[in-house]
Amino acid sequence: MESQRLLLFLVNLEFMFFIVSSASFPTEERFIHCLEANSEKPVPSSKSFYTPKNASYASVLESTAQIPKCLLPSMPKPEFIFTPFEDSHVQAAVICAKKLKIHMRIRSGGHDYECLSYVSFIEKPFMVLDLSKLRAIRVDIAGNTAWIQAGATIGEVYYRISEKSPVHGFPASIWTSLGIGGHITGGAYGTMLRKYGLGADNVIDARIVDANGKVLDRAAMGEDLFWAIRGGGGGSFGIILWWKIKLVQVPSIVTVFTVNKTLEQNANKILHKWQQVAPNIDENLFLRVQIRTTNSSVSGKRTVSASFNALFLGGTSKLLKLMTKSFPELGLTKKDSLETSWIKSVLYHAGYPNNTSPEILLQGKSIAKLSFKSKSDFARQVIPETALNSLWELFLQEDMPAMLWTPYGGIMNKISESATPFPHRKGTLFMIQYFTALPNEEKNIEKHMKWIRKVYDTMAPYASSFPREAYVNYRDLDLGMNRFNETSFLRSGAWGFKYFKDNFIRLAKVKSKVDPGNFFRHEQSIPQLPIKDKTELNY
Repeated sequence: MESQRLLLFLVNLEFMFFIVSSASFPTEERFIHCLEANSEKPVPSSKSFYTPKNASYASVLESTAQIPKCLLPSMPKPEFIFTPFEDSHVQAAVICAKKLKIHMRIRSGGHDYECLSYVSFIEKPFMVLDLSKLRAIRVDIAGNTAWIQAGATIGEVYYRISEKSPVHGFPASIWTSLGIGGHITGGAYGTMLRKYGLGADNVIDARIVDANGKVLDRAAMGEDLFWAIRGGGGGSFGIILWWKIKLVQVPSIVTVFTVNKTLEQNANKILHKWQQVAPNIDENLFLRVQIRTTNSSVSGKRTVSASFNALFLGGTSKLLKLMTKSFPELGLTKKDSLETSWIKSVLYHAGYPNNTSPEILLQGKSIAKLSFKSKSDFARQVIPETALNSLWELFLQEDMPAMLWTPYGGIMNKISESATPFPHRKGTLFMIQYFTALPNEEKNIEKHMKWIRKVYDTMAPYASSFPREAYVNYRDLDLGMNRFNETSFLRSGAWGFKYFKDNFIRLAKVKSKVDPGNFFRHEQSIPQLPIKDKTELNY
């Protein structure tokens, strides 16, 4: 009897020692031990785990951080970074972060406009799960599909498709360094938007890790969750491991052009006409406008310049006939146009010189990193010339302002607002992105922030309303942040109606079902729907 008591005492003592010693370990050590216990495949911690004590911590943190202001000393830094090499490592990371109560941020490409994939303003300490090592791409031309890991860049995806076929492509961004994992979660648009819709419209399956650490494909996750991840924003429902995308047909020859016009060259009238033409012209033509300030070649004074930049899915002769008939004001000539392959058009729109080899896309890097503030709008009416003139006065007050006008119409008018969480469809003439460069030091940042907010306020009469819509991939914390202790759904996530309109309610219902513990959370993650009185939703 005494021997049994002694044995029980020793067992309890050993258990208590284990609990005390485990709690005394640093968080990162407990996380590593937990990973090793929960991953199907070995975790090479020396190659995948980084803390501020490691010499390579800063370079890994900066590696895919696209906005230098997010790395300022005043910005919160992760307690550690984990870069998984296998899907099972991601599963284990979720299990362990949940078990050890570690707040997690998920980064694929690092282009988040408010840095939420690697900065936490609301919760510390936190870790970053960096998916940059997961970048396999498996293209099946016969099946018109490809499976793509979340850490692959969109440029790598384009290259691997073109490597297999010159007449296949995928409709996503011109920014080739975007991580495909996060890009599609917000919708993903590009130069084939009017012909084929969004990247999210062309996803046919996915594999994700849910809040319980389980890997789910489309069949296992169900149609509600599959709907939510294709445009409902990243970091709310799970971690994307793979997307299965549908490839689209492109001609062997496409045409690109850029025509520049300043205010002295009648840019204001041409922009007014563009608003009526670009959303209604042939869906094979994508004609966007980049607006900046420059020095006039005539007066030498600072002025506003509009660059009309296009992709036409066809040859030059057909394009010129189309432009002569529908938009002669631009004055497009054969000399302005360049016939090329689809993959070369990707390089053209990404800003690479014409003689650049497509292999550069395999580097997975952006041309330049820049600190900036951006906001977005969706125009559903033509902006009058007088209003544009007032806008240019504001433009000339800022150091490095810019706007990007992206035409809608085409197939975007034919897809239901509720087909995916991305609701900005029928009736949208064009999307506006406002942009101002910020200094990489904290001094004078507020001056530029005030300027872009003033521009945004000035444009309110010409933007969509009730709600004033915004694009979730142009994340904007000015629209509001989650208040996790708020019992009112409308007050805790009012920004959500701007990104998703009525789809926001369905997203919140999905969130409540698949992540009831709110493990996947950030400043603008989809909130749960805790209220019992649904009359509050009758806004």
